[in-house]
Amino acid sequence: MRRIRIFDTTLRDGEQAAGGALTFDEKLEIARQLERLGVDCIEAGFPATSPGDFRAVEAVCEFVKDCQVAALSGAKLPNIETTAKALMKAKAPRLHTVLSTSDIHLNYQLRITRDHALDMAVAAVKLGRSFLPEVEFSAMDAARSDREYLCRVFEATIAAGATVINIPDSVGYMQPHEFADLVAYVMSHVPNIDKAKVSVHCHNDLGLATALSLAAVREGAEWVECTVNGVGERAGNAALEEIVMAIKTRADAFDCETGIKTEQLWRTSRMVASYMGFPVQLNKAIVGGNAFAHASGLHQDGMLKDRITYEIMTPDSIGRTDSRLVISKHSGRNAFRDRLKALGYELDDDEFMRAFRAFKEIADKKKDVTDGDVEAVVADQVLVVAETFRLDRLQVSCGEPSIPTATVLITVADGTVMQDAATGSGPVEAACNAIDRIVNLPIKLVEFTVHSASSGSDAIGEVSVKVESAAEGTFVGRGASTDIIVASARAYLNAINKVVTAGREREAGHGRRAAPFAVLASPAVNA
Repeated sequence: MRRIRIFDTTLRDGEQAAGGALTFDEKLEIARQLERLGVDCIEAGFPATSPGDFRAVEAVCEFVKDCQVAALSGAKLPNIETTAKALMKAKAPRLHTVLSTSDIHLNYQLRITRDHALDMAVAAVKLGRSFLPEVEFSAMDAARSDREYLCRVFEATIAAGATVINIPDSVGYMQPHEFADLVAYVMSHVPNIDKAKVSVHCHNDLGLATALSLAAVREGAEWVECTVNGVGERAGNAALEEIVMAIKTRADAFDCETGIKTEQLWRTSRMVASYMGFPVQLNKAIVGGNAFAHASGLHQDGMLKDRITYEIMTPDSIGRTDSRLVISKHSGRNAFRDRLKALGYELDDDEFMRAFRAFKEIADKKKDVTDGDVEAVVADQVLVVAETFRLDRLQVSCGEPSIPTATVLITVADGTVMQDAATGSGPVEAACNAIDRIVNLPIKLVEFTVHSASSGSDAIGEVSVKVESAAEGTFVGRGASTDIIVASARAYLNAINKVVTAGREREAGHGRRAAPFAVLASPAVNA
């Protein structure tokens, strides 16, 4: 059966989603999970945009062993060199270079001729191949490009050494039948197409990214570029889980398969949603909270008689279960470690002890501890930045008609203990205001999300916040607790600590964000 290769760009195109920035450690943890998921290639970042992105790509290259690692570069030659350098430690590196081919982009954005663009593309591929054995060329906005010219560019870049050519619908413009026709046209009008693999990269501006990608697969595309949960620029990218499960569920229609371990999809989705601060909508296909929920009496009747009546796939097939930990406050380290291993976590000794202590605290407060609780504990205790500010105590007074008031006690990294109080329209705002009085940083809270990690009145509440710093950008903070106000304060401080860390790294020349760059230096942001 034909094998479809999955190219995951969550760490690159996914992170370009507004407010979706990831920390260094979060990128490594997602890379670890993507490798466990079985993707064929991880696009780890855009090294030329910032020292922080360069470091992250390098780290993923050293870390990942079971799949390819790619990095994106614009077509300017210095950027190609930088990207190749970042990929040197990868076991199986792929340099991914991109340049627009549509007259819309050439005339209005890049302001160069077709011939100039073709020359740039060829030079970029040639230089990339001088460093690495695998180079992918993407024709950005291929969907709106002149087909004859597009084929000229592909023919020339393959002749220059491109091993993969990518056909993107960079703005989600096409209908599925149109994109299928475009892929078929390229495959039949590029004379040396047999010397390269064909890939597609579709955006979701009209809600058709998955449909476009699947239409391309039916026409012979070998690689599909996508992201977990469909995160990405604007309306996002084709959703990995949708593509994979469509191919698996309808093998009769596609006559192909992927190498994805689908039982890892649920965990991967939850991880990306948590780290990026983008909760998955309840009715999202495959990984939404209601994807396997049946409310209609008619549907429930059918499910009771035979699940096949209304389920075309099972929750187990994506790793979604309602399993519960049969451990309690009396459980020891070995039982907890075994459960962590079953959930896919590999913690060092220090990380394990932090998670275990937090687990014990939760177990003292709850009758039962679920897998969701454990995942929340790990996210809250392990994947944390250096604590410049640590929340030691929080007391809140609220009710009707009193004014919500919060008192916080915070320990600073140098050992200084600071206490202050503030009021707010509610207890969460009061706690954040009190924290603001202590840390005194110019940040703005722009988003606040809370959800339950498990069921029941004693469930752990997971809070995700987004803050904006004019100097450092947008950061996501997370916190978890059976007390939702405590979880909120932890999440807010977590985001603040990330802002402080980013400022220090920037001052040291290792910041994750770059200054504005020229269009030609990186024309690939929407590839």
